[in-house]
Amino acid sequence: MAAIRIYEPALCCDTGVCGVDVDQSLVELTATVRSLKDQGADIQRHNLASDPLAFTTDEAVRAYMHVVGSVGLPLTVVDGVTVATGAYPTKSQLLAFAGLAGVAPTDRPQLGLTDTSASGCCGGATGCC
Repeated sequence: MAAIRIYEPALCCDTGVCGVDVDQSLVELTATVRSLKDQGADIQRHNLASDPLAFTTDEAVRAYMHVVGSVGLPLTVVDGVTVATGAYPTKSQLLAFAGLAGVAPTDRPQLGLTDTSASGCCGGATGCC
């Protein structure tokens, strides 16, 4: 199963229920992460305020923070590959990344890469593009 890591900006809490305004996206993310963990998914959230070490131990995250900074958070990494920046992934995206809910690993989102056909990368008879 894929290792999903979500690196978040400094938050006072991960639920989105703290303070005057409730952040509905954080409420939904918290519920989705808990649900995925219950299904056996390897998913973790790292908050810049409470877990800053996590932002320094992963080379890709450290480089991202050096170039973009915290304004580019949240950052979502799946098996060491950055899959989303600047916004939290949706529930359906997280399910796909985790390989759950009937989504086979080969059916995962390909981040805009073209799909290959059985008869070759461009569908031609020669099997070459």
